[in-house]
Amino acid sequence: MTTFVPKEVQAGLDSARLQSLKSASRLRLSADGRTYPVLRMWKTGFSMQAEAAPHLRGYVDLYDGAIHLFQCLIVASDEEAGEMRYEFKRLTAVAERPALDFVQAENAPVALLTKGVD
Repeated sequence: MTTFVPKEVQAGLDSARLQSLKSASRLRLSADGRTYPVLRMWKTGFSMQAEAAPHLRGYVDLYDGAIHLFQCLIVASDEEAGEMRYEFKRLTAVAERPALDFVQAENAPVALLTKGVD
């Protein structure tokens, strides 16, 4: 048995699916001073709405609301069902503080307190 769905019905289903993904996602992509909404993200890539997505390639920043999550090197992959898909070539998590280049002891003092200076 085969399932046949008229083109108009399939277009309506795709539009409703994209709208629900768009309203549920807080992810944003920043590239060249512009921001684009991200529909969904997975381990090896992410997708954006095809009609609003340029064919991006290169370094971009990925945000969850105002929180900077990743610096990414991406390449446009393919377009399917109204979604433009991108693949990560590199995905680097953004840290809140600089990386240490030495091992820090667990019981190391946080600050050095000295007697008052006269």
